[in-house]
Amino acid sequence: MPNTLMNIDEEMEFLPFMPIEVQDDSDTNYPPEYPDTLPLIPLRNTVLFIGVTVPIAIGRENSVRAIKHANSRNKFVALLAQKNQDVEQPNQDELYQTGTIARIVRTLRMPDGSMTAILQGKHLFETVEIIPTNEPFYLVKINILPTEPVPNDPEFKALTSAVRDTAINIINNSPHIPDEAATMLRDIDKPEKLLHFVATNLNVDIAEKQFLLEKTDYKQRAFKTLQHLSVELQLLELKNKIQQRARVDIDKQQRDYFLQQQLRSIQEELGDSTDADMDEFSLRAGKKQWPKAAKEAFERELKRLRRMNPAMPDYSMALNYVELLLDLPWQQYTKDDFNLNRAIDILDKDHYGLEKVKTRIIEYLAVLKLKGDMKSPILCFLGPPGVGKTSLGQSVAKALRRKYIRMSLGGLHDEAEIRGHRRTYIGAMPGRILQNINKAKSANPVFILDEVDKMGSDFRGDPSNALLEVLDPEQNFSFYDNYLEVDFDLSKVLFIATANTLEGLHPALRDRMEIIQISGYSLEEKIEIAKRHLVPKQRENHGLVAKQIKLTDVVLATIVQKYTRESGVRELDRQIAAVMRATAKKVALNETYNITIKPTELSSILGKRTYENDIYQDDNPAGVSVGLAWTPTGGDILFIETSLSLGSGNLTLTGNLGEVMKESATTALSFIKANHQIWAIDPDRIAHTNFHLHVPEGAVPKDGPSAGIAMLTALVSALTNKPVKPYLAMTGEITLRGKVLPVGGIKEKILAAKRTGIKTVILCADNKKDVDDIKPNYITGLEIHYVKHIKDVIAAGIDL
Repeated sequence: MPNTLMNIDEEMEFLPFMPIEVQDDSDTNYPPEYPDTLPLIPLRNTVLFIGVTVPIAIGRENSVRAIKHANSRNKFVALLAQKNQDVEQPNQDELYQTGTIARIVRTLRMPDGSMTAILQGKHLFETVEIIPTNEPFYLVKINILPTEPVPNDPEFKALTSAVRDTAINIINNSPHIPDEAATMLRDIDKPEKLLHFVATNLNVDIAEKQFLLEKTDYKQRAFKTLQHLSVELQLLELKNKIQQRARVDIDKQQRDYFLQQQLRSIQEELGDSTDADMDEFSLRAGKKQWPKAAKEAFERELKRLRRMNPAMPDYSMALNYVELLLDLPWQQYTKDDFNLNRAIDILDKDHYGLEKVKTRIIEYLAVLKLKGDMKSPILCFLGPPGVGKTSLGQSVAKALRRKYIRMSLGGLHDEAEIRGHRRTYIGAMPGRILQNINKAKSANPVFILDEVDKMGSDFRGDPSNALLEVLDPEQNFSFYDNYLEVDFDLSKVLFIATANTLEGLHPALRDRMEIIQISGYSLEEKIEIAKRHLVPKQRENHGLVAKQIKLTDVVLATIVQKYTRESGVRELDRQIAAVMRATAKKVALNETYNITIKPTELSSILGKRTYENDIYQDDNPAGVSVGLAWTPTGGDILFIETSLSLGSGNLTLTGNLGEVMKESATTALSFIKANHQIWAIDPDRIAHTNFHLHVPEGAVPKDGPSAGIAMLTALVSALTNKPVKPYLAMTGEITLRGKVLPVGGIKEKILAAKRTGIKTVILCADNKKDVDDIKPNYITGLEIHYVKHIKDVIAAGIDL
């Protein structure tokens, strides 16, 4: 099918701004009364079918006069196609006898003075006589032909469907036909309209189109149209195959040579000469202070690059490698600031508390100041989320005036992310270590390896193994990246890793790092952090000033205790932001409000209190003890309940306990059976009693050795029917010999005890050193008993 715009006169063509349309005209079936004679318009290169609207540029003078004559009367003209397109003034014998009555929809004057008429085909007519007039145009005496009914049988439907599909196929295979033509075909719902539209666009001569116009039988017209379309589709497919084969047969070397010459010409016009690039690389290399191996690798690759054709696939890979060698900060270091007082001020300003961590950092800076070239230690900040591990690394970089890099290792499971990919692979790139060093443009940045405990491993390798070289001060002066293939010195980089837990961390990797424990914050510390950092930050973020809102210590304490349960301050930060949003809304609406927020107002801002049930209750019966537990979000109290029933000495454990806790319970019962005489417990009673030990909140998994003494105390309390002293909690591991062993997380547990209203805590004597690290004002009001044997635990916990 050709384009829908076709020549109909040597000076006429269809206008591009108006496509051929198919009109829904009821006159097609019920013709109105037309005049016996109509002005004649001879057509050269087309035939107008019923219902089709086309724009026609009028070129001949007699046609212009005929259009004007019809416009002044009834707007109808008679269209007859010429048999010979070269005849300028055809007579009746040179015109086909069957034509189309057309209505003038609109006439337009074009900028060049010519006329365009938009004509719509109405009905077929047969020429009776062509009548000359005094004007330079002819009249046609017409005989209107009747319209055959449209068939409604399956055969005709199949024919029209095939016509539609074939025409759409032709459009899809013809790049010069717009896609809108296919859309128009799909939108035509009546078969006769479809045949008229397709026939208008057929790429056949006028005689064939005239034949279709005169075919009043719709089935015959559809079949003939389908034949023309099939031939055209075959020719189009054959043409496409020939063109494709001709393109493939072009000699590749000639094509490459031609493209290369074009590329060179374009580069010369743009001033982007490859030789100039190579010269610039050499100039930059002369200013680099890099190791001999790196210099040799650069010169070797640059020499290879000069010989390569820019169109070769390997050219871009070699170019990227050369640019990486030039961009890396070989022996480029920022100057350290050894003003220790300034460093202390920065650390104190950015972080409240964390005295041990700050002391260790200041010690590092002091040694570096004295020695100058010491190897950087590998620090690992270990602690729960939200305590400031990552931001502490930023403060270190600020204190040293070094560049800061943070690389998250969470979910990393491909060793190539650390070591890079070999350059033999498509899309190869250096590892993320070198990528970040390259971005920093410094070989001695502060490099944060965030979430080092959350790396994974699979068939592609274990990133932990790759980090062994990175984090070893004895090896990282010659770090080997698979992409770079040249050793790079990482010994001046201050690596700081962060982790929430050491479980699952590679033992060799853990051995290379200096673990610095960062405990959760106490209530007092959280309040101070909120006053110094969180409240001013959120106030500024919400467009408020200090005189518009005030949060007292009591309000902050309420938020911490009733709306957050965490070791860090992230949730506290979010809750403070919610308070600021509520205040900002009132300020923006000019509402009256209390500048000083009261604790009673928090429920209307933050909703119902989230945590209410963690306060110690003093109505516990015999058989219930309180343990202390460590969680990733801080410390908590743990109620341990014991129930006795007649039986044969069996032990049942419930509460979603882990293997370690189950073993602690078994150890506690075994110790009681072996040492029952200490508390005057009847051995027959033990032998004929079943023990059920339960830890509430069964949906929460629990494990660890910390509840050993609490379980034993609950069992002794149940067997002696003596309740545990009120407001007392304990933590420690037990052995079959009755010894009490130390456990971890003491600070979090002590803070949890104080938070929940506990007044007395029983700890292993070896944990005293951990208590000494806690600020005295944080544990004011707590009485701590240090014990070495289980007999001391029972003596301090139960009045026998």
